[in-house]
Amino acid sequence: MKLFGKWDYDVEIKDLSLKQVISLKPLNVPHTRGRHAKKRLKKIKVNVVERLVNKLMRGGTGKKVGGKVIRTHGRLQGKKLKVIKEVEKAFDLIHEKTRKNPLEVLIRAIENTAPREDVTRVQMGGVSYQISVDVSATRRLDVALKNISLAALMRTFNTPRTLAEALADEIIAASNNDMQSSYAVKRRDEMERMAKAAR
Repeated sequence: MKLFGKWDYDVEIKDLSLKQVISLKPLNVPHTRGRHAKKRLKKIKVNVVERLVNKLMRGGTGKKVGGKVIRTHGRLQGKKLKVIKEVEKAFDLIHEKTRKNPLEVLIRAIENTAPREDVTRVQMGGVSYQISVDVSATRRLDVALKNISLAALMRTFNTPRTLAEALADEIIAASNNDMQSSYAVKRRDEMERMAKAAR
């Protein structure tokens, strides 16, 4: 079985911690209809492309990012089939630009944007300060997918670009570990820099 009837699932995951949480379960259309929704840690079994689709169905940031609040006004919330079509178009664009399997490009992008360290707030004796902590594999994947999808939404905000074009550009930039043009890689670097300072 191939993704969208076009792309093979035989992709090597190089990052060993992400290997245990990235599911490449063969599906033609990445839509399991919420089968794992209310079961603890069952999202590990959800196909990684479907998890990307789920992250794209959001109402923007709700906070300032790059000096402005990004709002999609619910245009994608609940419209899973519409988002799946956009992801399919994005994968076609990725294949046109890179001549590689888009699923492999997506996995490289996730590996490059998943942070290894983060900071958490600790309070002792009425004084709160931040300390550096290692990030679990499930959170690494969640943060990587969130930043990739948020970057795609930000690239389409107030511009004539389609979501498919923005998503394709962000995934390609992230897979190349391009800090200049990838928002997700910048965010990962920023998180790790803050964690390093809080060690």
